[in-house]
Amino acid sequence: MTDDVVDDPTRIAQLLASELTGLETGRLAAVSVTAADRDAEPTPAGTTAYTVAYDGDPIGDVVLYPETAVLEVADDYGAEPSRIPVETGAATKGVVDRVRELLAAVDEDSG
Repeated sequence: MTDDVVDDPTRIAQLLASELTGLETGRLAAVSVTAADRDAEPTPAGTTAYTVAYDGDPIGDVVLYPETAVLEVADDYGAEPSRIPVETGAATKGVVDRVRELLAAVDEDSG
């Protein structure tokens, strides 16, 4: 076991992308990362690292700030809150669960 906490926003965003695209079951099988900016660096105003898409439609953007990465969910997904901070590498699992919930809610509304 390690005491290291991943809190670098760029690394957190990379871990989240891996988590989202590595799960190929259920709704998450249709999730992809698009428009990735490999040179994105955290800034006070926020820098978009990539877009998260579901079946080709944008869910939101992962934005890098000096203290954290944030999934900024598109209005179409009606998320509360619409800005989901991802403060550590370990927190990516919870964000993946939140994305799964958002997709389930959208599928229920459209079905």
